[in-house]
Amino acid sequence: MSAIKNDTVTIVRGEGRTVWDAEGNSYLDSLAGLWYCNVGLGRTDIADVARQQMIDLAAFQTFDVFTTPNTELFASRIADYLPFPNGKIFFTAGGGSEAIDTAAKLVRLYWSAVEQPGKKMIISRTRAYHGMNAYGTSLAGLPANLHGLGTMVESVAQVPWNDAEALRTKIAELGAENVAAFFCEPIVGAGGVLHPPAGYLPEIEKICRENNVLLVIDEVVSAFGRGGDWFSSGRYGIQPDMITMAKGLTSGYAPLGAVAIAPRVSDVFWKDGSTAVFRHGYTYSGHAMATAVGNANLDILEKESLVDRVAEYESVMASHLAPLADHPLVDEVRAGVGLLGAVNIDPRVKEANPTVLAKLTREARKRGVITRNLGDVALQVSPAFTITDEELAKVAGTIHESLEVVSRESDFVRP
Repeated sequence: MSAIKNDTVTIVRGEGRTVWDAEGNSYLDSLAGLWYCNVGLGRTDIADVARQQMIDLAAFQTFDVFTTPNTELFASRIADYLPFPNGKIFFTAGGGSEAIDTAAKLVRLYWSAVEQPGKKMIISRTRAYHGMNAYGTSLAGLPANLHGLGTMVESVAQVPWNDAEALRTKIAELGAENVAAFFCEPIVGAGGVLHPPAGYLPEIEKICRENNVLLVIDEVVSAFGRGGDWFSSGRYGIQPDMITMAKGLTSGYAPLGAVAIAPRVSDVFWKDGSTAVFRHGYTYSGHAMATAVGNANLDILEKESLVDRVAEYESVMASHLAPLADHPLVDEVRAGVGLLGAVNIDPRVKEANPTVLAKLTREARKRGVITRNLGDVALQVSPAFTITDEELAKVAGTIHESLEVVSRESDFVRP
């Protein structure tokens, strides 16, 4: 298996939850690509829709007065599932990174439009990930992603990911008159699959309301079912001012992102008689083929009740992963909220063996399971919504075997 030996695996085909490399080796993908392939690979029903749309109208710009039928339809269908009424949808071209930067610009333009231009600071959290564009990179709480870049956006600040009172304190420190928004993942994704403490999200919503600060919830990972509900904001009982989304919109069959905007913000720009202008957009915003794929993906989620299946299978996945917490290399297992799981390596093990996570993912690949190093602290498990009980058992069993093999290697250092 030279593809494994060289640490380069060229994936050429996929079906369901299984992918094949150029040498014919098969792998069970426990990541759904990168949190996105929710309906599984090889869906001809989506491919057929994409092909027909490309024949009819591959793309057309959505600037000025122009739109396309699938773009309009998909926006209205997304709005039906939002945790707030009368939401507007702004489509981005590539994915979550563009959605985050779009939301950040909209925050700044909103406060200018309502004549409070001094509100420029955006607060985010440690361990957070908000994409790889300039604003999102600056907002992220993952220092490695900023290494070598210096300060990209200065008007940002951070608070601990799990401390609501720290947000209140930071707003007071900066002055509420200077704080524009708080960006927050409902469940921290790339930072390690960290669930919010009980009552945390309603409390930060309350703090934002009390201080006239916009609340932007980053659901690029969790939206469209990954968190066990159509939107995790709804699961946790909050109504943000904006929600960013991407991965689950199309299950990865086409690049697409979006920002959902509550009336408090959208009315300033799009209500009849408004003179404010949101001068922003991308060449491929609302791409006709991508939104057609989005509608086809949503058809599958609805017809096959896949979001309900996630709610059912979150406990199944947790039951398979939970025993791994007893392994000496493991600190804890985080699972049980949607199909988002992490097997956290003991920090002492990681400190004594800096490459332990790379070794674990490599051993899992050798055994036919794809996982990855998550936030340099854990192994990620985030499968397609169509995953079976038997496949979850294989994922957990393979991770256990990999832990055993790595712990017996001659260069392994026991802390």
